[in-house]
Amino acid sequence: MRSLAEILAIAAARHGGAEAVLAAVPAVKSPAELEQIPDATWLAQFARGIFQAGISWQVVDNKWPGITAAFHDFHPARVAMIEGDALDDLLMNPDVIRSGAKITAIRDNAVWMGQVAAEQGSFAARIAHWPVNDHAGLLTWLAKEGSRLGGNTGAYALRALGREGFMLSADVTERLIVEGVIDAPATSTRALKSVQEAFNQWQAESGLSLTAISRILAQSIDA
Repeated sequence: MRSLAEILAIAAARHGGAEAVLAAVPAVKSPAELEQIPDATWLAQFARGIFQAGISWQVVDNKWPGITAAFHDFHPARVAMIEGDALDDLLMNPDVIRSGAKITAIRDNAVWMGQVAAEQGSFAARIAHWPVNDHAGLLTWLAKEGSRLGGNTGAYALRALGREGFMLSADVTERLIVEGVIDAPATSTRALKSVQEAFNQWQAESGLSLTAISRILAQSIDA
């Protein structure tokens, strides 16, 4: 496995220098900042990712104001009560992407988030204080306990709201394979553990965030 400095040099040669690569790294929030994000914002971001799966993101963007209104601004307690006639109304609402499976998944996530909030004080607190050196565990938790938050859906939501971590995009996965960390896309617990260990090692070497390391790995692969 190459050092991160060596991988950064590869990325820098392809994208106009190390400064250009690092300048494109998404912002990362502190745990205190993450904890201040309302749970409704987390649910909204999860919902956006769920709706975007398999369709044009532009369609979701165009419909987003209507979706937000139909889902009561994504307040978890209100979304958790969407059933019966309320669910039927959503399925007939032209302002919403009318997928029963996706709408139900968002409702189920609201219920789950409410349970987490009751135990932790808020859902945001659970996300904020999950150890960075176990980001793979956080992704696994989202996929297992949430609804339709596996793959990169949960990871995209975390990235969008500033949680430090890695994204297992096609380019990042390719670099991890080249470095011998994994031999195929990381879908098993064992593979994710290997990925986490590699990221932890690169972080110890560099002092950079997992988000920055993830970006460097992605930029080291030819588009």
